[in-house]
Amino acid sequence: MHKRDFMKAALVGAASLGAGASANAAKRAGAPLDDRAYMAGLLEKMASPVLSAMSQGRLKATFPLELSPTWDGRDKNVAYLECFGRLISGLSPWLGLPEDATPEGRTRKRLTDQALQSYVHAVDPSSPDYLAWRDHGQALVDSAYFTQALLRAPKALWDPLDATTKKRIVEEIKGLRRVNPPFINWLLFAAMNEAFLLSIGEESDPMRLNTAVRKIDEWYIGDGWIKDGATFHFDYYGSFVMHPMMIQVLEVMEAHKAPFWKDDLTKWRELAVKRAQRYSEHLERFVSPEGTFPPFGRSLTYRTAVFQPLALLAWRKQLPAKLSEGQVRSALVAAHKAVFTEPSNFTPDGFLTIGFVGHHPTLGDWYSNNGSMYVTTEGLLALGLPAADSFWTAPAQPWTQKLAFAGKPFPKDYAVDF
Repeated sequence: MHKRDFMKAALVGAASLGAGASANAAKRAGAPLDDRAYMAGLLEKMASPVLSAMSQGRLKATFPLELSPTWDGRDKNVAYLECFGRLISGLSPWLGLPEDATPEGRTRKRLTDQALQSYVHAVDPSSPDYLAWRDHGQALVDSAYFTQALLRAPKALWDPLDATTKKRIVEEIKGLRRVNPPFINWLLFAAMNEAFLLSIGEESDPMRLNTAVRKIDEWYIGDGWIKDGATFHFDYYGSFVMHPMMIQVLEVMEAHKAPFWKDDLTKWRELAVKRAQRYSEHLERFVSPEGTFPPFGRSLTYRTAVFQPLALLAWRKQLPAKLSEGQVRSALVAAHKAVFTEPSNFTPDGFLTIGFVGHHPTLGDWYSNNGSMYVTTEGLLALGLPAADSFWTAPAQPWTQKLAFAGKPFPKDYAVDF
């Protein structure tokens, strides 16, 4: 599948999926693929080059490393953990679907088998693709995506692993307690790892869990927005980290009755979901009639990870009451097409490049490499819903800006007090 000519059309990414006879017939006839086939094709396009290589222990040998022009000089080997950890986090809900004999199901089975082999290589010190767990504090960040995937799809990704690999994963994750996280979004990375350990019956650190939860709550400034530490940054870190990881951590703590001083974890989890729902209402309104969205803030090269909360809540059947599944699906598909119709988002071998809409390395931050870009898969979490789910079958509906700029009635918007 390498060195293909990537089309600059709305079908980009879907060609490699093999999503069934109807999708292939639609392609041959020049008709558009349906929304699910397009999104699944895009995710498969991102995943296949990485997992195909890493499952054979060849990711480091074949991944064409690209660093931001302002790279801070840290060990460039962090890129491979970023690449795999972030990819598997966004991919995991789709891989977690039950096996089936459809073409899409066969694609998922192939990717799941490759992902399991990749986990083995990731923690095997004798493998060429043993990841940089012990060389830089950045490993704490991407270990959290690595473990988040195991929390999102335990039956597909954790249970089938052999005992040695499980033991090695636990050792590497516990070893990252050596990293003292700064009081910013990194608190959630430490907490995510502890939540994973808690979920599998390993000893977890309640201080790391409780500190993250209470500080994120302290940094909440209202109407769905959360500061990243002491200072408010107008960026998308509420999407990349804050809301999704806060919900995940609280969910695990609640399920496993983690120590939480004199308070009700169910109440905290429900509040975190409500705040994410409000934030997601803003995200939906950011999508223009053409599918574009405002390019502001740091880490903009994470592309459609901007929409992780919307995709997450869709997958969990927790979308805010004001947003229908048809309008959210339509907005998400439009946003992905607005970004990924540009061929230079990918190298000729199919790996993601640094950029926003296309390849623009100068948009990278001092911590950016092309492995970092795989967090964009978080915008595709709704693929964890089966094809027959109402999210995929509901009629397409116009999203807020599409209504507004067509001169049609649309809902007013007011701040919330939670």
